[in-house]
Amino acid sequence: MNVLLNPSFLEGELRVIPSKSYMHRALICASLADKPTVLHCPRSNRDIWATAGCLSALGAEIREEKGVYTVFPVAKKEEAADLCCEESGSTLRFMLPVTAALGRKAVFHAKGRLSARPLSPLYEELVRHGVTLSPNGVFPLSMEGQLTAGDFTLDGSVSSQFFTGLLLGLPLLPAASRITVSGRLESAPYVALTCAVMKEFGVEPVVTESEMLVSPAPFRSPGELYAEGDWSNAAFWLVAGVIGGKIRLTGLQKDSTQGDKAIVSILREMGGNVREEQGVYCAEQSVLHGVTIDASDIPDLVPVLAIAAAYAEGETVIKGAARLRLKESDRIASVCGMLKALGVFCEETAEGMVIQGGGLKGGVVDACNDHRIAMSAAVASLACCEPVEIIGARAVEKSYPDFFRHLESLGGVYKELN
Repeated sequence: MNVLLNPSFLEGELRVIPSKSYMHRALICASLADKPTVLHCPRSNRDIWATAGCLSALGAEIREEKGVYTVFPVAKKEEAADLCCEESGSTLRFMLPVTAALGRKAVFHAKGRLSARPLSPLYEELVRHGVTLSPNGVFPLSMEGQLTAGDFTLDGSVSSQFFTGLLLGLPLLPAASRITVSGRLESAPYVALTCAVMKEFGVEPVVTESEMLVSPAPFRSPGELYAEGDWSNAAFWLVAGVIGGKIRLTGLQKDSTQGDKAIVSILREMGGNVREEQGVYCAEQSVLHGVTIDASDIPDLVPVLAIAAAYAEGETVIKGAARLRLKESDRIASVCGMLKALGVFCEETAEGMVIQGGGLKGGVVDACNDHRIAMSAAVASLACCEPVEIIGARAVEKSYPDFFRHLESLGGVYKELN
């Protein structure tokens, strides 16, 4: 699906969709718990469905009706499980250690660029602790054997998802384990979110900057949970507000452990009028200026922050984003390609980009099968002087199927071309 968007001014109120990061973790914890759990998640997406499907293949029963998920814990099965991770890196990297901790034989399937995204050093650590895996990087990926407790060491600069997967799986083992963090842990707020969700189920790893200690512990259902609002997707509307709108967002937690809530402070640093009024976040069209942004803990914000930088006056430098090369697209290349297509000067660097702001013209953007590129290009259209065509706009379904409908509800103007 391609869409054509005309410049427009957005105005109104929107309830932020639930956090898929929260739901991945909650679904896994609920499937490992002692009794059923009810999870409230009014809107879902392909990534959440992928995790739910993998858990079902392992023996959980997950019933969904009108945004309410009733999760019955994993029942013991002997046959091999087919786990279809689709294009979800979180699903694959979380389910590998969890499946190994359950001692299940399984075959993991991947689509799109997921098969090319790195599994090392998690792969090697699983093998070192009793798991047999087919060759690294070749899919389908076969697994068998029982994960054993002990000392694990992971490079913190590759992916925080490796640490989350181990944190979720290791409590199932009969002995304690230690995870040593080599170097700096990138995207540390995602590990904090993991620990927050696990705490809801009565499991509390001891986590510091350099190590994580995990003791055997049963996951105990809290009975009922409500998914947090998603700060990652709220960022698109906050940027939309400061470059071309007047938008109010509800459903966000100010004290959330989600790292992407940093969008508020970054936009304010750029001069954006973003304020919180009794739990409602308001973003209004503002005069922005360039800044330097360290994206080490907030890589998912880079595409939409690049749009704010293109709109702003002056130069913006984004650093600490080397891992974006390994996302749904090479996001350093695809973000710079998007900006150049819209008439903005952007230069790639080894770990990010340099953007010369001052305005957006319009043009044709290839979404590169990347949901965040598609949504960022749509936000950019608000401040362009010419229409924007997005090739492959259906990519938004990975995380936000209702994105264009919500855009239209706020006054956005678009049409599907095919």
